Amino acid sequence: MNENTITQYENAFASCKDVFLKKTKDYGTSWRILRARSITDQIYIKAKRIRTIDETGENKVGDSIESEFIGCVNYGIIAIIQLQLEHKKDYAIELKYEEAEVLFDEQYSIIKKLFLAKNHDYGEAWRDMRISSFTDLILSKLHRIKQIEENKGQTIISEGIDANYMDIVNYAIFALIKLNEK
Repeated sequence: MNENTITQYENAFASCKDVFLKKTKDYGTSWRILRARSITDQIYIKAKRIRTIDETGENKVGDSIESEFIGCVNYGIIAIIQLQLEHKKDYAIELKYEEAEVLFDEQYSIIKKLFLAKNHDYGEAWRDMRISSFTDLILSKLHRIKQIEENKGQTIISEGIDANYMDIVNYAIFALIKLNEK
């Protein structure tokens, strides 16, 4: 893996974190009220919009595809945080700004380690992929998550919900890197 890849990955994530923190200042942690299922649907809406824009060539709302991928990253991290906090009754709905940032950074660290391991094993295969493929993979992961949610979180042989969210985050980061290279 080349040094540029790590820098690009970190820069893309930094852009996502910047949006996350600004929205936390604007809205607080209102996302804490959302159930994991609702967050899954929020990511689905964003990925579906990206696909529709790709297929039709029309963007009537005006928000960029980049901002939708950033939303996929941030909602993916929010979903993982919610999964971890749902059984901890001592966590309030409204988190302090600093606490939200720490939780975000903890997930970033875990997801980056996953990226480094997979990127090593797959030899940066994602660089040869199309952005539309990342969108399709995100949608596929969302359908898997919905099925696992319907199964009350139980799987027989497959990865859990959190692993699927981590993959979604990394696919969205790859798309952001590729969009930035254009």
